[in-house]
Amino acid sequence: MSRRLVVLTEIIAPYRIPVFNALAARPGIDLHVIFLSKTDSSRRQWRIYEEEIRFSYEVLPSLRRRIGKFNFLLNSNVFRALRHAEPEVLICGGYSYLASWQAMNWAKRNRVPLLLWSESTAHDARNQHSPVEWLKKQFLGKCDAFLVPGAAAKSYIQQFASPSQKIFTARNAVDIELFAAKKTSTRKTANQLRSRLLLPARYFLFVGRLVEPKGVLDLIEAYGSLAPELRSRVGLVFAGEGPLRGKLEALARAIYPGKVRVIGFIQRDELANHYALAECLVMPTHSDPWGLVVNEAMACGLPVICTSVAGCAADLIRENGIMVPPGNIRKLAEAMGIIAGDGQLRHHMSTASAKLIQEYSPEACAAGFADAAVSSMERWDV
Repeated sequence: MSRRLVVLTEIIAPYRIPVFNALAARPGIDLHVIFLSKTDSSRRQWRIYEEEIRFSYEVLPSLRRRIGKFNFLLNSNVFRALRHAEPEVLICGGYSYLASWQAMNWAKRNRVPLLLWSESTAHDARNQHSPVEWLKKQFLGKCDAFLVPGAAAKSYIQQFASPSQKIFTARNAVDIELFAAKKTSTRKTANQLRSRLLLPARYFLFVGRLVEPKGVLDLIEAYGSLAPELRSRVGLVFAGEGPLRGKLEALARAIYPGKVRVIGFIQRDELANHYALAECLVMPTHSDPWGLVVNEAMACGLPVICTSVAGCAADLIRENGIMVPPGNIRKLAEAMGIIAGDGQLRHHMSTASAKLIQEYSPEACAAGFADAAVSSMERWDV
């Protein structure tokens, strides 16, 4: 007998589609996803890959406004959608929108198990605001269980969970088969692609929003501090958009020798080319709940330099990369120099990345969701 699982989450993110497809394909799970919005164009320029969706879903009517650092999203028809979906268990992706609180209240009134799907960690900058923390504790207290992507998020939730609230893990995932296949095809025509994309023969790669919390200013400073001989051989590529783009481009012009390119936002399929041709992914973030670009890069067999505060660091940075403290320019530059200067080490890290990321497949993530949903329903039925 199939059990009705409803997931309430913000947007149709490209990396979530393969996870929900895998979850919908699992025996015993009848999945329906309620999205609060198709996308958030004020922050992300992702293409919406609706043609790849193989699960039941709907998008609620919404009104979005961004005021300063705050993102307001108001939805209508939340109660109607939940009533029509008839969940036996409800997984709510976050607590920061009004719809999340409406869903929580609906679940309590209708005696439906409620799970919070949370990526928050102790290093998340958002945790530094007292009103946000108070609201979070109120929401968490109403949940029957929790779903987290990895060790850092689990450790954080354990601070709030009561003995009766179980914590399940669904390993954060991207479509590793897609990225691995792109890597293989890209490397067959590497020289032509480098020429077409105007990429250096060798380069470090950053992927993400060009904002200060992502550590992009640290990265360009660290690159500029490398030995001139190394910079003449290895470039630096920023793939992303954001308010710091102009500043990065100005700083890049002052670095010589060396080649720094700021290429703007790139959609998923083209981005795989940039991963496949890169020497190493650098994620110098000051605060990040996870960092799925690390999953993508590892699927393409890249070594990774990542700060210790990234949510993924405890799970994904092993012998495949180097972990550095956030904001430490010297340590970041040292790690870049080590990886760029040792081809044998890069090969070892590349192999380790490709092997480790197999444990973080959409199917593995879906298994975590299914286990959490079924276990919660069984506990509720007792």
